[in-house]
Amino acid sequence: MNFNLTQMPDRFQRPRQAGITMVMDKGLSVEEAKNFMSASSPHVDIVKLGFGTSFVTPHLREKLDVYRSYDIPVYFGGTLFEAFLIRNQFEDYINVCKDFGITYMEVSDGSITIPHAEKCGYIEKLTKHGTVLSEVGSKDAAHIIPPYKWIELMRAELEAGSSYVIAEAREAGNVGIYRGSGEVREGLVQEILTQIPGERIMWEAPQKAQQLYFIELLGCNANLGNIAPTEVIPLEAMRIGLRGDTFNMYLDKKETV
Repeated sequence: MNFNLTQMPDRFQRPRQAGITMVMDKGLSVEEAKNFMSASSPHVDIVKLGFGTSFVTPHLREKLDVYRSYDIPVYFGGTLFEAFLIRNQFEDYINVCKDFGITYMEVSDGSITIPHAEKCGYIEKLTKHGTVLSEVGSKDAAHIIPPYKWIELMRAELEAGSSYVIAEAREAGNVGIYRGSGEVREGLVQEILTQIPGERIMWEAPQKAQQLYFIELLGCNANLGNIAPTEVIPLEAMRIGLRGDTFNMYLDKKETV
C-alpha cells in the first residue's frame, strides 16, 4: 500500500485462496487489458472472459499473454463450455483450453439442461486438466431453485472436484441469488452458508450494493465475482473500510477521535 494506516482489516494477499476478486472481461482490447492490469493487477485474482466472448475476441492470444505476464489466471465463461457441450464437442473444449494455455475452467448449466450427475462427471474429468469452478443457478429468472437444492448441488459439485462453486447472478446481478431488482435473497444466502463453507463460494456481485452486502456479511475476504474492470479499485477500497459504505467497519472507537 502507498502509506500506513492503523486499524486496517487483515486482507489476504495474492496468491490467496479466499478474498478473491474475479473480474469479468466482456471484450477489453489488448491495450485496455494492459491499462487495466497496470492500474489494478494487485487486486485481481482471476479474469473471466465473459460468456462466449473469447470466440469473437480479436488478438485473443495476445490478450491472454497480458494477463499471464501479471500471473493472473484467465478462464472462458461457462456459456462457452455449454456451447461446446450442446454441440457434442466436449473433447474439443478441452483441446481449445490446452491450445490457449487455459488452466481454469468453468462448468455451468445456466443455458442448457444437464443431468446433475453428468455435470459432476464433467467437473471430475476437467479436474485432470486444471482448476474447475462450477456455477450453480439458472439464468432464467422464472426458474426458482429452493435453498435445499442449492445446498445439495453445491455440495455435490465440490465433492466432484470444483475448487469453488459460483452462485449465479448473470453479469447484471438480477437472477439466481438476487431478485429481479438486484436485491439479495438474504434467506437463501444465509441458508446456503449454514451448509457450504463461505470460502468455497464465489458470489457473483456486479452491483455495488451486492458487494457491500457480502462484505458486511462475510468480511473483507468474501469471494466476489463478475466485477467490472473499472470497479476493482473501488471494491478493494470498500473491502478495507476506505469507502463511506464501510468506513466504520474496522475502527476501534476507543482509538479514534
